[in-house]
Amino acid sequence: MKGIVVFDIGKTNKKILLFDENLKIVWQKEGEMPPTVDEDGFECDDIEQIEKWMLSSLEDAVKNSGYDVVAVNFSTYGATLVFLDGDGKRLGPLINYLKPVDEGIASGLFEQYGGQDEFCRQTASPSLGLLLNSGIQILWQKDKHPERYRAVESILHFPQYLSYLLTQRVTSEPTSIGCHTFMWDFDNKKYHSWLEDNGIQLPEPENNDKTTDVDFAGKSIKVGVGVHDSSSSLVPYLLGTDEKFILLSTGTWCISMNPFNDELLTADELRQDCLNYLNIYRKPVKSARYFMGHIHDVNVEVLNGYFNAPDNAYKLVKTDEVALKKYLKSGEKVFFKNGTPENYIDISADLSQFDSFEAAYNQFIFDLTVENAKSLKLVVPSNDDVESLIVSGGFARNPIYMKTLVSLFPNKKVYTSEIDNATALGAAMVCSDGIIDAGKSKIDLGLERWLPVE
Repeated sequence: MKGIVVFDIGKTNKKILLFDENLKIVWQKEGEMPPTVDEDGFECDDIEQIEKWMLSSLEDAVKNSGYDVVAVNFSTYGATLVFLDGDGKRLGPLINYLKPVDEGIASGLFEQYGGQDEFCRQTASPSLGLLLNSGIQILWQKDKHPERYRAVESILHFPQYLSYLLTQRVTSEPTSIGCHTFMWDFDNKKYHSWLEDNGIQLPEPENNDKTTDVDFAGKSIKVGVGVHDSSSSLVPYLLGTDEKFILLSTGTWCISMNPFNDELLTADELRQDCLNYLNIYRKPVKSARYFMGHIHDVNVEVLNGYFNAPDNAYKLVKTDEVALKKYLKSGEKVFFKNGTPENYIDISADLSQFDSFEAAYNQFIFDLTVENAKSLKLVVPSNDDVESLIVSGGFARNPIYMKTLVSLFPNKKVYTSEIDNATALGAAMVCSDGIIDAGKSKIDLGLERWLPVE
């Protein structure tokens, strides 16, 4: 049976997965690579270990998996660039996008290209600070490491660098350059002029289904160009359903993604952490994020302490539907009355009014879901014709959250979706056409409909 290998490289977990002809995972292995530090002592991923692990793991899969490995693709976190010299050798470490950076670099761009609001609108990128706007990494290298920068011949985003290790092709693709990079001019659908004005030449983006035949470990394998992980997680839904939908991917960050919203971004939306990124079809996906998983965890710690509850107590709490009905009718909040605090912990909430941890947790999730809904509504256009809202990730398994959410959006069909390793599956799917016979009909999105409380 044929198989497709995917390397799914996240900040926390780095995995190799093998998909069979039905796009089912037949095995996966996780690489254990502790981080290292860059020249300034700032923590970063150990790119040398990732390179060695990837090549040796792929060789093992080709030779020992029992499957005919016909393709390999890559999904990785974004906002990370790799610089190559004239001989195609990597220059420097893999810089951590959380590393502090001189704010003057970004402000210089804003000043030269129409001001912050206009520049961010053109590039559909909120100004995120640090190095999260990956285009800033180029100017940072030029300023911080001028000698190294003078040797730079090619610049790749992280997924394309992993592909390059096998193909030796310098490539680009829409999902990596179109996600808060400051690089893509969404108005004119090309690289922003600041790059050319600074003598920076980047490869023209190729379609995500592009593959290159490479001889590896004694056989010919088709190598994909890679895909940014946020866009990759959307692929199973884009290819697996014909319905229009909004995807709410929940976890540490709750990211609302609407591939069917073509309204232009406003400066106000950008200030609220709303942005556009490009999907595999080069179409904008309006997206907004909310730090809900973290906000949940730090406030639950406060509840645990107040009620002397064990750490996992919240996992056992059942939905108080009577309380939810009253809440939906009155809209009376206890938590986040003034929005989400800057430090995320709402110390103003009066916990003495609750007679149990269960009652306090129900109220907390009601209020937290309302805050999350504000972010979600940023991606809903005024002429909304999307009927379905699909929720994936950790909070899809929280019934209090789901029953509150579905009640807040009574005009939408709300589903939870259980897909194992959706990001890796998306990377496998984009390079599967003509390689294996799996079609849309074989993709099980694991949809379960939720109904409002009566």
